Amino acid sequence: MTAPENDAIAHKIKAEKHKQIFDQKKARATREKGLLIVNTGTGKGKTTAAFGMGLRVLGHGMNLGVVQFIKGALDTAEREFLSQHANCHFHTVGQGYTWNTQDLARDIETAEAGWGIAENMIFSGKYGMVILDELNIVLKYKYLNLERVLETLRARPESMHIVITGRHAPPELIEAADLVSEMRAIKHPYKEQGIKAQAGVEF
Repeated sequence: MTAPENDAIAHKIKAEKHKQIFDQKKARATREKGLLIVNTGTGKGKTTAAFGMGLRVLGHGMNLGVVQFIKGALDTAEREFLSQHANCHFHTVGQGYTWNTQDLARDIETAEAGWGIAENMIFSGKYGMVILDELNIVLKYKYLNLERVLETLRARPESMHIVITGRHAPPELIEAADLVSEMRAIKHPYKEQGIKAQAGVEF
């Protein structure tokens, strides 16, 4: 038997094993529920990944709710685009990054206002998904009470997905989540090469 034939047989055996494992996992996955999803870590792409799921929700004809904390002072293309969709309700409540605001009382007040909008969205039961962008940062700086946030997340409608983004997700939130992804920074053009933020990539 030639080497290419041996390679083909080995490949087929390996693929069959992968399929068997996949089929077993698929057969076990019989439950359906709304997921609590957390995108965290120091790498780029946490918000981008959340909006990717948001587009899927809209593609299925469901309603998407978005509350952006922290980033409210920034103009972003995703806000401009998604706000035009009839099934997307997009709210920006931040005053900008904390090193720009430099006002603790105002940051807490803004976070409270944003959380009020988020709670209304969650308890309305109208949304297939609610994205809480940069909520992790709000929780890190203790602008909101973590236990209060967790109580609301636990009380969400059974079929609703909630996606929370931002660095430094608290351990309690990670424990409560169904799906946690950590974006790890390996190389970054802004930090290491002096390349400025660019349209279509960062905003």
